[in-house]
Amino acid sequence: MTIPAGIDRISFYTTRYSLDLKLLAEARDVAYEKFTVGLGQAVMGVPPPDEDSVTMAAAAAKPILDEVGVDAIELLFFATESGVDQSKAAGMFLHGLLGLPARCRVVELKQACYAGTIALRMAALMVAASGRKALVVTSDIARYDLGSPGEPTQGCGAVAMLVSAEPAILALDPEAGIHAEDVMDFWRPNYREEAVVDGKYSTRIYLATLRQAWRQYAARTGRTPADLARCCYHIPFTNMAVKAHDRLLKEAGITEGRPALIEAAVRESLGYNRQTGNTYTASLYEGLTCLLDTATEALDGQRIGFFSYGSGAVGEFFSGTVVPGYRDHLFTEKHRELIETRTRLTVQEYEDIFNLCMPTDGWEYSFSQYRTGPFRLSGVNAHRRLYEAV
Repeated sequence: MTIPAGIDRISFYTTRYSLDLKLLAEARDVAYEKFTVGLGQAVMGVPPPDEDSVTMAAAAAKPILDEVGVDAIELLFFATESGVDQSKAAGMFLHGLLGLPARCRVVELKQACYAGTIALRMAALMVAASGRKALVVTSDIARYDLGSPGEPTQGCGAVAMLVSAEPAILALDPEAGIHAEDVMDFWRPNYREEAVVDGKYSTRIYLATLRQAWRQYAARTGRTPADLARCCYHIPFTNMAVKAHDRLLKEAGITEGRPALIEAAVRESLGYNRQTGNTYTASLYEGLTCLLDTATEALDGQRIGFFSYGSGAVGEFFSGTVVPGYRDHLFTEKHRELIETRTRLTVQEYEDIFNLCMPTDGWEYSFSQYRTGPFRLSGVNAHRRLYEAV
């Protein structure tokens, strides 16, 4: 049985610049295979100075609103850990850029990479009760110190989801398994632009959280991995999803044929992330978008499993059923064109962009115009961020 709400549209966006990790490996004197085989990454998305979590979120949401309009939107949840203000919700900038109705509730949500999932779950419950529509947007920039172990997993991107009481893409199941625990595996203090991560510890916590969340989900539903046609995971790097599904199969007592089962369950959800790098709150739903866009077999009527993880830490395992005819409501060609036409940077160009800092003195600044989506951050004046349509 499913709750009468879910994902009606889903749209992905990443910036127009990227860095081939082969170039980064050469510059850092690291074996390229460490990135491609060890992490499963090939390219990272790079945000120019006039793009941030707000402009990416707006760019992701625009194709949806161009198609369905804004009049029915009564709720906007903006999930991000790349917030732009300590008080004003980034969603308010987004509300203005998208021209959403004044009666629309707006909230910014943060719990590391898990925030997008709680936003989706809460939006589905509110939509089921009201019959109106909600917009859930996940948008983030993953940023680590130059030369650090996390550098090759950097990335950026956003996913917007229209949540409807009669979804055209995915109907959510009501059951979920949850695990929360106070740990310090990944964090970013207010005084730092770059995140701090204990990589090996974070991987252990991710897998331990998955195990506990799956146990609860399985107990509540009676389902096994065989009941899930595919699985999508939070993807800090693509090989994490491979490790996660292997752990899930072991937890379910499956010992034979695991490599083939892992390949069948997760491979089709990893392609976009391999080309963009980590997108934090967006990464799970970037994986779903990739699966829907690229699956060789139609997924109509199939149940998909999801594991959402946010460092610190909260994890949730849940599921949903793909609605028949879903392919008629995707933005597949736009997504492919976006990834294929990005400008490739040199390592020096990437480092120059990385080292540009947002001014903090409150003076007036105008930002040079780079290749962006339909919106950009044009400057800062008296501590006010200035956004514009391109």
